[in-house]
Amino acid sequence: MQNPFNNPAFSMAALTAAINLLPNRYGRIEALGLMPAKPVRQRQIIVEAMHGVLNLLPILPPGAPGTVGQRGKRALRSFVIPHIPHDDVVLPEEVQGIRAFGSESETEVIAGVTARHLETMRNKHAITLEHLRMGALKGVILDADGSVLYNLFDEFDIPAQTIAFGLDSNATKVKIKCLQTLAAIEDNLKGEFMRGVHCLCSPEFFAALTSHPKVEKAFEHWQQGAILINDVRSGFTYAGITFEEYRGQATDINGVTRRFIEPGEAHAFPIGTIDTFSTYFAPADFNETVNTLGQPLYAKQEPRKFERGTDLHTQANPLPMCHRPGVLIKLTLQGEVNEPSTRAA
Repeated sequence: MQNPFNNPAFSMAALTAAINLLPNRYGRIEALGLMPAKPVRQRQIIVEAMHGVLNLLPILPPGAPGTVGQRGKRALRSFVIPHIPHDDVVLPEEVQGIRAFGSESETEVIAGVTARHLETMRNKHAITLEHLRMGALKGVILDADGSVLYNLFDEFDIPAQTIAFGLDSNATKVKIKCLQTLAAIEDNLKGEFMRGVHCLCSPEFFAALTSHPKVEKAFEHWQQGAILINDVRSGFTYAGITFEEYRGQATDINGVTRRFIEPGEAHAFPIGTIDTFSTYFAPADFNETVNTLGQPLYAKQEPRKFERGTDLHTQANPLPMCHRPGVLIKLTLQGEVNEPSTRAA
């Protein structure tokens, strides 16, 4: 009897197209449109940084020789794109009772079972990508077990900046802290421009911020306006920064729940930039995908031994990247009331 999985509807191209069309239930960073996809043909990327030199030109008398231009220094940095495979299986019990000789609905029913598996697998890849992207926004990209994949501050030789907001003290001037954060980001754009500054906050940080005496009244006014316009998704804007509570978390394979933002912390970053953020996608390690542009997700199937079900294989090869880690500012709930000085990287 013909195996329905031999139908072209279950080919690698068809399954890959199907899994990439399935709805993504996770991903606030994806919704922000912050890290656009950049497909590449290799499993390694080279990031070239060129530090331009701008200097004031002196006024010289007519006939004097001109000053000589200085070239910027170039630096090449290599990054290997992570490989994230995931497997599942469609068992005969899941399609029990639908096999019939000459049945026209058999392929359709099996396709529905396969789609349910692919949706679950896609959601796992989606929350994994969200975790990696959050790491890129923090400047430290972590694996599922919490180990460091890339510390972007070390890779680009840029010191990390932390601003203590001191929300545990009523005397703290929160507006000055916000202006300090804006200045730190603007000083590190390095020729880039931005549309604004967004800040994803842990629930503890957001609660302390919105209940602080210097901010509480502004937050109440914003809530009233948000109710009137019936849209509270964009966050709470104060002193030029849009603060948004972020509750992203996931459970690793050992059952340990990991929060994407540590308690009492927040992370500020620019939005509306040109090439500060990207998500690189490498091709899968299949024969038919060699030297092709990478896709966000791949899916493939093959029969199990003795035809005891069908194995499903999915994989993603993503690397979220911030090319200017100096614009990533960590904010802490506690801290000194005195304003610490910011140092541009």
